[in-house]
Amino acid sequence: ALEPLSVGLAIGVASALTGYLSHPRFYCSYVECCPRAGQRLNATALKAQLDNRLFGQHLAKDVVLKAVLGFSNNPSPKKPLMLSLHGWAGTGKNFLSQILAEQVHPAGLRSKFVHLFLATLHFPHQDQVKLYKEQLQNWIRGNVSACPSSVFIFDEMDKMHPGVIDAIKPFLDYYEQVDGVSYRKAIFIFLSNAGGDLINKATLDFWTSGKRREDIQLKDLEPLLSVGVFNNKNSGLWHSSIIDRNLIDYFVPFLPLEQKHVKMCVRAEMTARGYAVDEKIVQAVADEMTYFPKEQKIYSDKGCKTVQAKLDIHEDL
Repeated sequence: ALEPLSVGLAIGVASALTGYLSHPRFYCSYVECCPRAGQRLNATALKAQLDNRLFGQHLAKDVVLKAVLGFSNNPSPKKPLMLSLHGWAGTGKNFLSQILAEQVHPAGLRSKFVHLFLATLHFPHQDQVKLYKEQLQNWIRGNVSACPSSVFIFDEMDKMHPGVIDAIKPFLDYYEQVDGVSYRKAIFIFLSNAGGDLINKATLDFWTSGKRREDIQLKDLEPLLSVGVFNNKNSGLWHSSIIDRNLIDYFVPFLPLEQKHVKMCVRAEMTARGYAVDEKIVQAVADEMTYFPKEQKIYSDKGCKTVQAKLDIHEDL
């Protein structure tokens, strides 16, 4: 028979070990955990990521940095953070949403707390709008219940069937709780090409009038975007109650990229592949891109979207 002292010691050791293994700091070093209440974003890290990885978008960087840090530092926000990113393909919308997701949840798009929806994949059929709305509400309700700081990214909003996205309106509004769940710490991000033409025209007008690109401010573009997207029948936000109720915190414009920005993308891609940066190749890739307007050829019509494919051709060099 075991001595009482031996039994007591064994139980004590087992209890201590169990307590250590179940401690959040130890447990969360092996299993992804939802951030603790009150945990703030690293402002320095977020700014560095935006500066080093997102090119030609001074306006988007400034707006998103201030919006996200202000939201993170607020111990009691009145509603979730809602950002709507607009601009042509290849200007950095997806890139910025990935950077932001990584700062909230280090696993980024691989995180179980970050959810990416593609309109053409997840909501393809117009006659299924009612079903999509029910599924979307259930999905968001379940995931925010599991992690209040969940991130939801809706890509291809310009291809979303009108009405689908209005299903999330109750979760974006100024409610303390909806059916016992608080959504105030969640982040919602829309990505859309809608409004891209308006942004490009305004940017070109600045250039034509001799103004610096960096002088473009949010107030110059946001009113155009909110009205333009609301009235655009090819937008998932057409006549949306989300806009009508002013639930989108910021309409973030992504400006068309100039050749100097395309070159920055090429250099970054070469560095990421472990290559030495060769300026002849950088120029060659930039020259293979197409630019608009036809006469001046100022802006890349695909942004940096095809840089990786173009660089593949030059790998042997």
